[in-house]
Amino acid sequence: MAACRMKETINEHQPLLLAETLENLAIQPEGIYLDATFGRGGHSLAILEQLNEKGRLFAMDKDPDAVAYAKNHFKDNRFTIHHGSFAELESFLKSHEVFGKVNGILFDLGVSSPQLDEASRGFSFMRAGQLDMRMDYSRGVSAAAWLATVDEQELAKILWEYGEERFSRRIAKAIVTIRDEQPITTTNQLAKIVSDAIPAWEKGKHPATRSFQAIRIAVNNELEDLKQGLAQSLNALQMRGRLLVISFHSLEDRIVKQFMQQQSEAQDTMPAKLPVKHVHFQPEFKRLGRTIKPSSQEVSRNPRARSAILRVGEKLV
Repeated sequence: MAACRMKETINEHQPLLLAETLENLAIQPEGIYLDATFGRGGHSLAILEQLNEKGRLFAMDKDPDAVAYAKNHFKDNRFTIHHGSFAELESFLKSHEVFGKVNGILFDLGVSSPQLDEASRGFSFMRAGQLDMRMDYSRGVSAAAWLATVDEQELAKILWEYGEERFSRRIAKAIVTIRDEQPITTTNQLAKIVSDAIPAWEKGKHPATRSFQAIRIAVNNELEDLKQGLAQSLNALQMRGRLLVISFHSLEDRIVKQFMQQQSEAQDTMPAKLPVKHVHFQPEFKRLGRTIKPSSQEVSRNPRARSAILRVGEKLV
């Protein structure tokens, strides 16, 4: 099968929590699945290998490089990819007449290894490159352009809320001061500005870690996209369809946790003035099991797995 021929091109990009993901997707050979964050296709490949000729896999990714990779390496008539955010999953699936018919949806959040490893993308403070940070570099505003105009108070707020950076005000002030003297256009520049602004470095963590995370989230509208994608995913699933989300930091995991919790609670949706009392409505969704984390063996093989958390839910009706 075509999927088997893809292995040698993907084995350098090891998908996280792969066995756990496949187990919890409970894949049906003739089912319809959505990989909402294709990356380099590690999860997609494994899903395709469990589908028969009637099964379908749809995929999405903001990154033009990921989409190009899929088109070059995933030449399989059971597979379709869309260039765009998972905030567009409803329109994408409706265009293929499978909205409401999907058996499983996977979100693997955050930055992919290829994005981090490619210096020119500007995601990593460990590699010298242009300060871009856009997951979709074909549209939107780069991190450099965003930093050139953002208000100091707004920047401090974003560093605090999206990076949980306790020195957010000091860093914001330093960035604004430097940008008035010269443009901030490279990862090295920004990392040094942040490092110099922080009076006490957290042991074992680069001082620019939280700031780079916050700026990346803001530039890519990540948290709002996640909220929209999760909301659309429930109606995209058919009865007993599974929703799986792998997250890497507390902000996105909190959104996922709260979403699954809210959807799992029975809601009394009757209008308050109706003469009907004590009507209890069953939820349309339930969480399955506890949060799943990588094994110590997986973390030793891939240190980037250490903060990964997998949450699983199922649509009931």
